[in-house]
Amino acid sequence: MSNPPPRSGYTLPVFACAAAIAALQHLYDAKPRSQVTLNLVKPQQWVEIPIEQVSRLGPSQALAITRSDPGDNLDLTRHTPIWALVEWAAPDQAEPILLKGGEGIGFNQNQGNQPAIYRYAQQLLKQNLSHHLKSGDRIQVTLILPEGRALAARTSNAAFGIVEGLSLLGTSGISQPLSAPQQLEQFRSELRQKAADQKNLVFCVGENGLDIAHILGIPPEDQVKTANWLGPLLVEAGLHSVSSVLLLGYHGKLLKLAGGIFQTHHHLADARLEIMTAYAAKVGLPTPQLQSLLSKATAEAALQFLMNLDQQNHSGWVDKVYGAITEGIDARSQTYIQTHCDRTVQVGSALFNRNRQLFAISASGKTLLKHFVTTPQIDLNL
Repeated sequence: MSNPPPRSGYTLPVFACAAAIAALQHLYDAKPRSQVTLNLVKPQQWVEIPIEQVSRLGPSQALAITRSDPGDNLDLTRHTPIWALVEWAAPDQAEPILLKGGEGIGFNQNQGNQPAIYRYAQQLLKQNLSHHLKSGDRIQVTLILPEGRALAARTSNAAFGIVEGLSLLGTSGISQPLSAPQQLEQFRSELRQKAADQKNLVFCVGENGLDIAHILGIPPEDQVKTANWLGPLLVEAGLHSVSSVLLLGYHGKLLKLAGGIFQTHHHLADARLEIMTAYAAKVGLPTPQLQSLLSKATAEAALQFLMNLDQQNHSGWVDKVYGAITEGIDARSQTYIQTHCDRTVQVGSALFNRNRQLFAISASGKTLLKHFVTTPQIDLNL
């Protein structure tokens, strides 16, 4: 008897949008409703989202509550409540719809402490709310995650400068069950389809990797989302005669490959600090600093430690250590492919930091990036 395929769900912005729609509709008609219909935008698909509660809070405010359902995915936001408070705004408000972050929505320290409501979430909310907003009306929408602050403490959000809550992050409304082993076949299928037409691919690790690829101007047809399945997908690329793969991801994730870890989910293996320390020793970091490096709580804290050393001594340890790490990622990835499918694939790596800035690119990575990047202001001379 075969196992049923994993069930997909929806990303957090979808439930925030559904709550906002329900609250706005309630402001207009005060009718109870158990669900709303919305357009996911990406993809262009209409879906129905359950509404848990909706109520007026006065003549000019309404609050609606939904609950997250990410499908068969290991997602810590499962069943978490999402509130949307919608209120009439003054006629002189500059835009018809103003989005605000309330309790549990994080703030982005890298963008002037703006609420961590990313591009797709903004597009989704404004497009759907505009469909219901009557001409001349203006509203303010405050999004609230009552459990967001507590949940954020269990994530790596702070590594990306997101503090005091969760982010409404995502590039699509569909939440694929990326942690389910059955989902690997879908990733392989996507890779095979793209490899039929494109022999040079960019592996984007997670939503942040996809977002950076968009900023760099890398064409969507060249992008392959990998989640944590880097090893199997590297082999799949070799089997389908891909010429080159650029690995684009957060340094705290990709550096695992430099230590030979090719399934990068933290539940399975996490030796980031040990790997960083080993490469730092390889390039000559003194023993006292090695001991300090190994004692750091996170990969981001370890990177900051190296940056502080550079600021104090102009020593260039970040470039030395991460230069060795990126070359290690490339070499071990190429060997991994060769070992498992007897094919040769050029691999390059490009790592970004918590500020979502590229800061470490291997020699091969620079060559491959120049092939893909179409945004002229991007500096590849790192």
